[in-house]
This record gives sequence, C-alpha cells and structure tokens, in this order.
Amino acid sequence: MFEKIIFNLFAFSLFILIFLKLIRKNDTSYVYLLVLQFIGIAINFIELSLGKSFGLIIKLIMYILSVFIPIFFIWLEYAKKIEFAEVFYLMVAKISLLIGKEEISKKYLLQLISKYPNSYKGHKMLAELYEENEKYELALEEYEKVYEFNQKDQDIYIKIGKLYGNVGRENEAIEIFSDLLKKRPDYYEASMILADILNSKQEYKEAVQVYMAALKYRPADYDLYYNLGMTYTMINDFAKAKECYEKAAQINSILYHARYSLGQLNLLYGDLEEAEKYFMECIDAEEVEAGAYYYLARIAMIKGETDKAKNYANIAIEENPTIYEKMAEENIFMPIIDEVNKPKINVEGKKKNKKKLLSKKEILIDMHLDNTCKLVGKLNNNDIEMIENVKRTKKQEINYDQDRQIGE
Repeated sequence: MFEKIIFNLFAFSLFILIFLKLIRKNDTSYVYLLVLQFIGIAINFIELSLGKSFGLIIKLIMYILSVFIPIFFIWLEYAKKIEFAEVFYLMVAKISLLIGKEEISKKYLLQLISKYPNSYKGHKMLAELYEENEKYELALEEYEKVYEFNQKDQDIYIKIGKLYGNVGRENEAIEIFSDLLKKRPDYYEASMILADILNSKQEYKEAVQVYMAALKYRPADYDLYYNLGMTYTMINDFAKAKECYEKAAQINSILYHARYSLGQLNLLYGDLEEAEKYFMECIDAEEVEAGAYYYLARIAMIKGETDKAKNYANIAIEENPTIYEKMAEENIFMPIIDEVNKPKINVEGKKKNKKKLLSKKEILIDMHLDNTCKLVGKLNNNDIEMIENVKRTKKQEINYDQDRQIGE
C-alpha cells in the first residue's frame, strides 16, 4: 500500500509538471503525453480501490506510461535539448507514411517546421517526401535549409546538386559536383550524376572525361562502361562505343542492356550473325525481350526467312502490343504485316503483370537506345570500313597468339 501511495505522488507530480509545460509552451502535443500518464495513474488507482494486484505485466505497463515515458521526455528536453513536440510530430509523420497517408504526414511536418524552424530532421524528412513526389523545387528548398544546419553532410550536398539538375539549374549542379570531385576524385556517385548532367546538356566530350576519370578508381564497373558507350555513340565515335559495350557485357553477364546495344550496332553495321547472337541472348531479359524479338524479326526479313520473321514478330507483339504499330510503319515488314497477329484494342498498350519494372535510369537508357539506332543509321562507308579493319586486326592478333602458343 505504501508503495502505491508513493507511486501515485510521484506520478501525479510528473503529471503536474507536464501540464505546466503544456500551459507555458501553449503546445497541445503535450496532451497526448498527459493522456498516457493518466491511463497509468488510473490503473494504479483502480488497483488501490479494488485492493488487489493486476499482475506483473499490467504493473509494468502502468510504470512505463505514468513514470518512465514522462521522465524520458523530460530528460530529452533538458539534457539533449530535444522538444517533445518535435519528437511527437516526427513520430506521427513517420507512422502516417508507413500506412500510406502522405498528406497527413506532410501536414504534421509543416506544423513541425512552423513551430520549430530549425528542426533538422523535420526539414530533411519533408525534403525527402517532396523529392519522392517529384516536387523538386520544394524539395530543393528544404534540402538547402538542411545543409545550412550541417554543411559537413556531403550526402545532402549531393542531393542539392542532383536537384539543381532536375530543376534546370545545370550550371550550379556542375559546379557542385566538380567541386566534390576535386576534393574526392574517387566519389563514384558524384561522377555518375555529373556525367548524366553533362550528357543532358549535350556536353558529351566533357562527360567522357568524367567517366574516364571514374574508371581509374572502378576499372570493372558495368554502368561506367555502358554509359560511356552511350556517350561515345552520341559523338559518333562508334568504334569506341562498341568497345565499351563489349567490355560492359563481359563484366556483367546478367544485365542485358549492353548486349542489346551491341546487337543494334552490329545490325546497323550489317553484321547479321553477330547481331542475331546478341539479340538471342537478350530474349531471356524481360526488360528488353520484346525489342530483341522485334530485331530478330528484322534480321529474318533481311535474310528472306519470312516464316521465322512472322514468328518473331508475333512474340514481340504479344510481349509489347505497341510494336505492331512500329512494324506497320516500316517498309521491311510490309510483306508480312497482314499475316502477323494484330493486337486487340482492349489489350493494346497493357503490360503483363509479370514484367519487371524498369528504374528511371533504365527507362532513360532504353529511350537513349532509339537515338543510338538513329545515329548509327547515319554511318558512312568510311565508318563501316574502320570498324571492319578493327575487327580484322583483332582476329589477326588472336590467330597470332594461338599460333605462337601452338609453336611453344
């Protein structure tokens, strides 16, 4: 009985202290803390009234609600200078996000930074929410405030630079990433983003320099070689582009985009056997499967194998119905277009549920592939002769090495 009386006095004192904070700070978020305390005190009062114990678990809950939680938050405010209201708003915002209530989360975060303008976590969480919803101007504004609080946070600096690129302030983004790479030449993420921005500004030679510098620190990186191949394609250096795609394909046999590009290049150079080989490998990849079958149909038409072309075309259309329209506009498919399966209107453009979702970066790469095809299609005879000479030289070197090994 004495223990319960002492507990009530202590818990009630904490209750009064929290209540005074509510009055003094005029912050209604303390009401929730008072409710928790009241529940704990009420449990103890009921035990006293009935003259019996509810058991260890109930007693533990009673102490946590009415004593431990209030003491913890009082300690945070006095020792760590963290206000209960800030913790409360952040907690509610996170829970709201977890259950998919983004608007409620944003509402509490806005209330938080309105009440506590210097809340680092509040501004950061709001910035991340805006960025996820592609509200880049608002996200940038919040990240800049976060960076003011902690200018040593390079991750936030990266975020700001990336968002500068998204909102059309590319020159400022280039300045940020160039500055980062001067301090840390091996900063991989900064290199990739800077090169992407330079590519978007059609400053391809500068992008090549960034990729080449990054390769010194990551000489076996698939993305570096693949992106470098695309950049070389954009400046019509097809020989180097092909080398980069081949290197990327050697580094990672699971990712298919480099081999898909090699198939396109070989097709447009007229090397049908090599192109067919690469596209056959790509039919195992859901992301580029439809495109691979489309190109296999083209190759079959060039070879005069119309039955095979129809089979490939039907599979391509089944995987991606929009390919039918593309084929209908191309002269090469005119002999078979009336014999392939025309997609039904009600399923046209729909994607199968089993298909893997492409990341934004992969979508940009796939869009870039179309541009690559158009550019490579402008090859002249000198370009083709140059590639053939490179290929012959490589074969001669291989044969020479083999003969030497046999002789030894």
